[in-house]
Amino acid sequence: MPQIYSIIEILFNIYFYMIIFYVLMSWLPNVRDNFIGELLGKLVEPYLTPFRKIIPPLFGTIDFSPVVALLVLELAMNGLRSVLIYLIG
Repeated sequence: MPQIYSIIEILFNIYFYMIIFYVLMSWLPNVRDNFIGELLGKLVEPYLTPFRKIIPPLFGTIDFSPVVALLVLELAMNGLRSVLIYLIG
């Protein structure tokens, strides 16, 4: 069971950093138009879209929804960690 937890934690961390990288790519012009940007968009946008619908941009330009999405992802990982610890121990 600890191996499964390790794999899940690695996958959560990879997705966490994919979101961060995707958000940072938005600061650079035309970076999202290349292969990596499009791939990250296909993987990350389905998760970010519900948060963008709920949280409007501040002043019309600053989007805080990825911050909330990362917080929710971290809370989900902590909840999963607690459940796995309960099941193992």
